[in-house]
Amino acid sequence: MTEGVLVSLREKFEQIYTRAADRKGGEAALESLLSTPLSAEVLATIGDDRWLAAFTQKVFQSGMSWKVVRSKWDGFESVFFGFDIEKLLLVPNEMWERKATDPAIIRHLGKVMTIPDNASMIHSAAKTHGSFAAMVAAWPSEDIIGLWRYLKSKGKRLGGNTGPYTLRVMGKDTFILSQDVEAYLRSTGIIDGGRDTQRSLAGAQAAFNDWQQESGRPLCQISQIIAFSGGDNRI
Repeated sequence: MTEGVLVSLREKFEQIYTRAADRKGGEAALESLLSTPLSAEVLATIGDDRWLAAFTQKVFQSGMSWKVVRSKWDGFESVFFGFDIEKLLLVPNEMWERKATDPAIIRHLGKVMTIPDNASMIHSAAKTHGSFAAMVAAWPSEDIIGLWRYLKSKGKRLGGNTGPYTLRVMGKDTFILSQDVEAYLRSTGIIDGGRDTQRSLAGAQAAFNDWQQESGRPLCQISQIIAFSGGDNRI
């Protein structure tokens, strides 16, 4: 598919917004559903322990009941020292294996072992940028897929939507390639290959950058409005 075809199939954001508002019962109803990202200044103040906790929660929620993970979360905080990076980096391998069998948490060795790897990623970024949060806060929205790549390559089990969803939860402005958003991007020819290929991600980023310039909205709201404009989510 050529560049010209991709452009010709792309809707103006106003059209997408109007359709989403119609489906959700009007503009006021639609606006009430939208997220607001944190400012870079506020985002940069989040402790590195909270980032590790958030990544760990999303890793465990992948393929599991989110309600079950949340119900066990106090146990996770206790077993893993409140996700204190410095303490966790000192834990020997045999202790990680014992922690993975603790009944206070969800016992899954593979997912537990993402904690030291992601602690190392956060610690490394903090040494360069002052804190992991400072790096995330400074990352430009026009290359948010670059931050996705960083999490996938430097961290453990943070590929797919796990990394992006964690960023969204923590307040970093990002779009999400949810099922509804991916379906829309395919229907308009913006992506036409594997969802996570560099070609598809670059095409999605370019489209979101254009919509952001057109609308003045954050990426997260554009992503949500696209999702609400189609799929099985009428009022």
